[in-house]
Amino acid sequence: MGKLFDNLWLVLGLGFALALGLMAAVHAETLSAEAVLRWLHVFFGITWIGLLYYFNFVQIPVMPTVPAELKPGVTKYIAPKALFYFRWGAAFTVLTGLTLAWVKNYLVEALTFRSGFLLIGIGMWLALIMALNVWAIIWPNQQRVLGLVAADDASKAKSARTALVASRTNVLLSIPMLYAMATFQTLGS
Repeated sequence: MGKLFDNLWLVLGLGFALALGLMAAVHAETLSAEAVLRWLHVFFGITWIGLLYYFNFVQIPVMPTVPAELKPGVTKYIAPKALFYFRWGAAFTVLTGLTLAWVKNYLVEALTFRSGFLLIGIGMWLALIMALNVWAIIWPNQQRVLGLVAADDASKAKSARTALVASRTNVLLSIPMLYAMATFQTLGS
């Protein structure tokens, strides 16, 4: 049992296999691409927003209190790996969300705020802005901050501030985005 739980990829693979088995057992005749896409969208969304909240609720506030000799443990090992899952969680959340809206035939209606799709459209645009923040602002600046690309101390300080503001912007936008997404699924527009 120890070998199973020592291997994250094995645990993830088994978790996905169990989920697929559950889908087949419970919804074998009614399982649709929509259901699978929605499940993947939620999975990737939890990964993305969970890491956004980890960075903002835990890592950023705690880093000033971490002794200098221990900071490399975070900046060289933890943060780069967390940022990998963070940015790819964002990408796959958006990809599965847009694909889901396309499969459900409301992609254009939502993105153009047509009647009946205002709430999901707002949620989608907020998520797109957030994903753009991740890839175009947070990630490039964090690469400088973490020393993954060459930068002098002044550039690192400026990049840290820019990444912080973009990340906090995403926290701010995530709250109405989550409301819009969840409420549209429950109550419609």
